[in-house]
Parts: sequence; structure tokens; C-alpha cells
Amino acid sequence: MRVAAIRTLKPSVTQEEALRFFRRGVFSAAYWRIRSGPLRRIADAYVPFWVYKVRYEIGRARKTRFFALDAVRGALDLFEFPRVPAENDLITIQTRNQLVPGLLPKAAEELLRMKVLRVLFQQGFFKLRTLKLEIERVPLEMHLPYWLAFYGSHDTAKCRVMDAVRRRIEGGKAASFFEEWLAA
Repeated sequence: MRVAAIRTLKPSVTQEEALRFFRRGVFSAAYWRIRSGPLRRIADAYVPFWVYKVRYEIGRARKTRFFALDAVRGALDLFEFPRVPAENDLITIQTRNQLVPGLLPKAAEELLRMKVLRVLFQQGFFKLRTLKLEIERVPLEMHLPYWLAFYGSHDTAKCRVMDAVRRRIEGGKAASFFEEWLAA
């Protein structure tokens, strides 16, 4: 991996805070030690996301929302923003821990369509028979930061993932996503 300059959303979790979080908690820290071994180290990783403006109508109301889809495989959870991230929301960093986009634009749009429909249906709009989505990609190159915690030995390391913007631990889908990236 080569070092490159990327634009990333500002993390809301520092390395020290992430380390404290992965080590704290009697139950979660003990669970991970028993399941996978001791915490060995943490590292930052940056995933490219594409931002989309999504418009739709519910009754007579026209709604506009902004979603971001990971540009690697579209496998991670959607991000939703109240507006397109502004320049002062982003920072430029030098890192070798950035993933490379792998989605084709058409495939990304279809994945986004399915995920947005799922979000809307979960919010109670399942009664709508037809929901037409207008999807427009916003010209913004942006990565989102994650903290990866590695447990166990070199042979059997397990990964635990923290979203460094939303300050939350991700599930098995995100752990598998990053473990596959690291194994490649």
C-alpha cells in the first residue's frame, strides 16, 4: 500500500478515545479477550464513500435527503447527512490505510436505491405502492474514518470496528469487510 493524500470527514473519536473504548467495559472487553484473545493494537482505516442527493414524494410532500454509500462494495451501512458535507467538515490526511473504490457507478446507484427503499420502509412508508426515487450523485470525493481493533495472535487475529464519526461499534458485516480487505 502506498501513502496517499485523501479527503476525509473529521473523526469524532481520537486514537486515545478509541483505545480506551476498546479496553473498557467489564463485559465487552472480557468477552473479546475470551473469544479472540487480548487486544493487540488499533489502526485507523478510511473507506471511500460517494454522496447522493435522493428526492422522492410522499403524498404531496417532496422530500430531499443526502445519503453516502461506500464505494468499495456498497456493503457498509448508509450514512445520512442533513446536507452535503462542506469543506470545513473535511480534512486532508496522508495515509496508506485507505480502501480503493470497486463499485461501478450504475451498480452503486442500484444498491443505493435498494438501501434507501429499505430505510424508508422501516420508517413506516411501507404502505406506499410506488415510490419513485430521483438519485443524483454529488461530485464530492470523501472517505469516512473507522478504528479497527485487532484481538488475538498473528495467526488468528480478529477485527472489531468502530465508526469514528458516529462513535459506534459496527457489527460482523463491517468486521468481515475489513478482514477481507486486510487479507487481500
